[in-house]
Amino acid sequence: MTTSKAIEQDGLRSRLPDPMRFFTEVGTLAGAMNKATRNGAIPQTTITLMHLRAGQIVGSTYHTLRHTGVLRESGESEERITAVASWRDAPYFTDAERVALELVDAVLLPNPSGERVGDDLYARAAAHYDEKALWTLTLAIAQVCFFIPVALIAKPIPGRPLGQNYSD
Repeated sequence: MTTSKAIEQDGLRSRLPDPMRFFTEVGTLAGAMNKATRNGAIPQTTITLMHLRAGQIVGSTYHTLRHTGVLRESGESEERITAVASWRDAPYFTDAERVALELVDAVLLPNPSGERVGDDLYARAAAHYDEKALWTLTLAIAQVCFFIPVALIAKPIPGRPLGQNYSD
């Protein structure tokens, strides 16, 4: 039984309708998460780079297109945007951005040899960020991780603006 009457639009359709139809609290939650991460402790570009990296790791076209678009709109170079996938050896990122991207990798990629976020990584992050900024990085990862299942299961339409990215 299909729980969605997804209608094909421009050849693309979401699997499920907009969750706001069922859970208006999702909008409040998303707004609160956005407000928490936009507290000025770290640049918004860093957060968006992290969210793009998370989308790449989990294979979410929705997240990769969304965050790539945000970076383009904010004036980021194509080299920096493209190099997020290979950030470890790309010359386009600051040391602070690198450690933020490394935190995303550590949280989302398995580490068969031990702790995902070890003391060494934490110390490197703490060398670049104060406690509020470290919490902001942590919440930015939690924010994108909250929406990863939405993207992978409900499959909002990539490239569509928020509020227009679900089939009815």
